[in-house]
Amino acid sequence: MNGATALIHTLADAGVEVCFTNPGTSEMHFVAALDAEPRLRAVLALFEGVATGAADGYARMAGKPAATLLHLGCGLGNGLANLHNARKGHVPVVNIVGDHATFHVKYDAQLQSDIETVARNVSPGFVRTAQSTATLCRDVVDEVTAARGLPGQVATLILPADVSWSEGAQPCPMPAAQLAPVAEDAVVARVATLLRGGEPVALLLGGQALREAPLRDAARLAARCGVKLFAEVFPTRLERGAGLPAVERIAYLAEMAGVQLAPYKHLVLVDAKSPVAFFAYPGKASDLVPAGCTVHTLATPVEDAAASLAKLVAELDAAGVEPAVQPPSRPSRPRGRLTAPKVCKAVGHLLPERAIVVDEAITSGLMLGVMTQGAPRHDLLTLTGGAIGQGLPNAVGAAVACPQRPVIALVGDGAAMYTIQALWTMAREHLHVIAVVFNNAAYSVLNVELERVGSTAPGPKARHQLELGDAPLDFAALAQGMGVAATRVDRAEAFCTVFERALATPGPHLIDARVPEALGRTKRRLLPWLLRSLPNLPAPMAQALKRKIAP
Repeated sequence: MNGATALIHTLADAGVEVCFTNPGTSEMHFVAALDAEPRLRAVLALFEGVATGAADGYARMAGKPAATLLHLGCGLGNGLANLHNARKGHVPVVNIVGDHATFHVKYDAQLQSDIETVARNVSPGFVRTAQSTATLCRDVVDEVTAARGLPGQVATLILPADVSWSEGAQPCPMPAAQLAPVAEDAVVARVATLLRGGEPVALLLGGQALREAPLRDAARLAARCGVKLFAEVFPTRLERGAGLPAVERIAYLAEMAGVQLAPYKHLVLVDAKSPVAFFAYPGKASDLVPAGCTVHTLATPVEDAAASLAKLVAELDAAGVEPAVQPPSRPSRPRGRLTAPKVCKAVGHLLPERAIVVDEAITSGLMLGVMTQGAPRHDLLTLTGGAIGQGLPNAVGAAVACPQRPVIALVGDGAAMYTIQALWTMAREHLHVIAVVFNNAAYSVLNVELERVGSTAPGPKARHQLELGDAPLDFAALAQGMGVAATRVDRAEAFCTVFERALATPGPHLIDARVPEALGRTKRRLLPWLLRSLPNLPAPMAQALKRKIAP
């Protein structure tokens, strides 16, 4: 048995069922070995960023890693942005990167590069180059073990071509999974005392704490002790909708996050990072925790957040408390000229039970949360690392992981073009994905940021870097060219009709939603002034203004 065949058997024995591929010459023995293992599905992507983003989306929904197969350092480099998003979201990915044969390295061929250095950017916890065919499968076992432990991580194994093609390999069994540690008794007791103390306390939930069981336990604590529940600004996977506890996400804009956190004397982290601003701004703080607020930790990312919350519930005798849940509600069917808020309203009006929503709508999705909060229960996947181009590939992976559930990908036009090749994979694999592209002909979020950093009168060259309208993008034509049914709409009635039809018809669909910018020029000019005014307003007024701008 050669190395590639043994590797693939080891992956399958470890429970890895899917490999998202973009192979080259050095990976041909891996490709040839695929037919020897019926348990491993291979899904081709036309760009490495689609393969890595699909592996991320798959793992978020399947709860276990997929593999990728990438070609040398250049292929890994092409997939880095979505591996970065996976790393920030603690998503398990088994990354396999082909390399030149060991004896070929000294010749410094055209595609030779330092793959390990590239990989450490996204795999700080596990990067290894396989040294021999005899030890290859032990490397694979170590890689899968690293990827699926807590916190989940991108683990990268570099596979030289001769290690892959040489004979003498044997599959290796996986060791039994280790149970994650739970918060220590002393930590639980300290947090329980804090919650009983009467001072304003908020829980900041992230990672595994945003699934149904821990959410219900957190809501029991909220009902018992009056604590506030927050979620990270970009959660990896959030279960939400009617019948589930509602949790308020921390705002993207630092000034609004400051309004949310201002009332609290204590912030308790549950598988979450203490909040910081996305970017530095002149004269503004990077740490979003307000002065006078103390940060505590119930469960770190290496601990079992759900079990830690359950332990805290028991400590506070809250197991019998009925948690508050989101009542069912839907917005009305939108009408008239299509806008970004009306698209969000239509999604909330029509969203089916158990849908998976991938949100990369950027500024166009400002109203998505409030419009879908009372819709039937669904899963929300978001842009964990901030690197755009995640939405369409994440939808591919989610649809492969959950073939019986509709996947709705909401993406901005600029973001869609980063990984537009994902549409081809959707068509080839017959995935039930409805991609909605907010086609506003601009990098709208960067227009906002240009105002926020103080450039209130940008010149024509500056504006030209952020506008897309001079060469209009026809996403319907692009999608049809890759085998995806697509429609262009600019009226709310037409959007609803097409969206309903797409939900009812298996296979991929794209809706090219022609909308104006959600934050037009007047709003963008007002926004920095409003944000600067928030700290000086009475708290109720500041909170009302925050809800108005970004509910």
